[in-house]
Amino acid sequence: MEKQITAFAGTTAPRVPASEQIVRAPKVLLHDHLDGGLRPETIVELAADCGYGGLPTTDPKELGEWFRAAADSGSLERYLETFAHTCAVMQTRAALVRVAADCAEDLAADGVVYAEVRYAPEQHLEGGLGLDEVVEAVNEGFRLGEANARARGHRIRVGTLLTAMRHAARSQEIAELANRHRDRGVVGFDIAGAEAGHPPTRHQAAFDYLKGENNHFTIHAGEAFGLPSIWEALQCCGADRLGHGVRIVDDIAVGADGRVELGRLAAYVRDKRIPLEMCPTSNLQTGAAASYAEHPLGLLARLKFRVTVNTDNRLMSGTSMSREFAHLVDAFGYTLADLEWFTVNAMKSAFLPFDERLAMINDVIKPGYAELKAEWLFGPRDQ
Repeated sequence: MEKQITAFAGTTAPRVPASEQIVRAPKVLLHDHLDGGLRPETIVELAADCGYGGLPTTDPKELGEWFRAAADSGSLERYLETFAHTCAVMQTRAALVRVAADCAEDLAADGVVYAEVRYAPEQHLEGGLGLDEVVEAVNEGFRLGEANARARGHRIRVGTLLTAMRHAARSQEIAELANRHRDRGVVGFDIAGAEAGHPPTRHQAAFDYLKGENNHFTIHAGEAFGLPSIWEALQCCGADRLGHGVRIVDDIAVGADGRVELGRLAAYVRDKRIPLEMCPTSNLQTGAAASYAEHPLGLLARLKFRVTVNTDNRLMSGTSMSREFAHLVDAFGYTLADLEWFTVNAMKSAFLPFDERLAMINDVIKPGYAELKAEWLFGPRDQ
């Protein structure tokens, strides 16, 4: 008996996701700076409110372009100047509430379902606020932004990381602040700033305090500086995650025949499943990679390191989680399954209780990607 074969056009899923699918895909963000993600129009309005006259332009479109050009300039001075402008307009309770609310709404609109956003409370005291007041204002803003996002049909949950500056001497104070607010929106601690000349062990007392309190922390390490920064962050300080960590590739050798050999530190990072908070566009701006296609993320993902994808500074990089994913799709041909892998990696690595992470993975992330991956089944078919 002759077999009847029914064939439909398009019975295989697309090799790469469409841009609108990337936007709709559930995403998790672990490395995003609050003062690096303001809307240009918000900066202009807050500057007018507080009388700050230092902006290079008060046209929001031109201002956004200026921030991106300054970050792309290759000049550290110009790059740091960008944060001087954003911090200058974030010195009042009302401004912090607004900036945090904007942040949550913008991330939710981009499909981010969970985010950990970091900021340095010590940089927002010039208007007379105390450290606790800064934290309370930012948390209030995130709760407002979450509610506004829900009203628009988006779901997001935001936790905060309190950052201490490597060149300053307030890390113990900020660590205690993070621990004091840990059940009220703050999920962990971080140190940031120039790595060279400011090793993480300079803040050893803060990390020892947090470990004693069973609290979580990540450390900016292996971005502009190399393997010693990563080794100290892990083996001396006990970091749960590495902020960037891109320079771990310095401990990986790829032979002419394609064979890969991991050094002791790289093998330890992979074996221990230490999360890498990678920020592709930001890394291009700081010279850690020459192009998206040459970014170490591709090799590290292939070797199954615990790679996560992040934005770092959305304003300065002119980016979003969807744009970061789109760049990687273009560079490496990643599929929805690959984007899901990055997202699950991030959720596994979040500073939330285990049961909540598991629920986000099983009830939000996996169903969201399953729906996207199944869409080809309901597309047009030849009759």
